[in-house]
Amino acid sequence: MQMQETPEQKQLPLDAEQLGVGGFVLELIHGIGEMAGLGLLWSLEAVRNIWFRTLDRLNIKARPPRRVSAFPPGSPRRHKAV
Repeated sequence: MQMQETPEQKQLPLDAEQLGVGGFVLELIHGIGEMAGLGLLWSLEAVRNIWFRTLDRLNIKARPPRRVSAFPPGSPRRHKAV
């Protein structure tokens, strides 16, 4: 069985788009904002990990267990007839 030859696609030369001063500043601010946001998420995750590891070492559950019920205690409300 013979394999079919596929023609290679020609690579087009890349043309870099020239940014003006305003475009450059916008891209710079955008990059700084993304870095700050990711840094904030990373730091919050680190604090969360430290907190839960401390709770694990102290053998404390994160939330105390609660009784769960679909119906609140007491007598049911009376509905008005329409």
